[in-house]
Amino acid sequence: MSSLSRRHLLGLGLAAPALLLATKPALAREPEIYSEGGIAIDGSDAVAYFDLNGPVAGKAAHALQWNGATWRFSTAENAAKFQANPEKYAPVFGGYCAYAASLGYLAPTQPEAWTVYEGKLYLNANLRARKAWLKDVPGNIAKGQANWPGILG
Repeated sequence: MSSLSRRHLLGLGLAAPALLLATKPALAREPEIYSEGGIAIDGSDAVAYFDLNGPVAGKAAHALQWNGATWRFSTAENAAKFQANPEKYAPVFGGYCAYAASLGYLAPTQPEAWTVYEGKLYLNANLRARKAWLKDVPGNIAKGQANWPGILG
């Protein structure tokens, strides 16, 4: 009986380091929506990119919660449009840089570096990334879609 106990102890002693090596710490997954301080697209009105042809600052008075982030709008009308169909107005790749997504990584964005292509909003990290993005928008979209959402972690 005591040799059986020793075997069990020896087995457990040898297995413990292997178990520790086999288990990896869980890494936090990046949020689906890029936001700073919980505010999506730096507080810009997502609907304005379509209706006003560019970024317009949203107001806290016209804010909505969607997909784990706060979205701000310049008017109650724009907030209602977004609420009725958020997928139509929310930027592709969760508001992360579309060019970075095409390369297989995540990057923050600036509201001024944007493109609406085939009815979808794409944001970029900066104007230089936007310039690279514009060289092959359909190809970059395809690459980004192949990487998404796996690059969230």
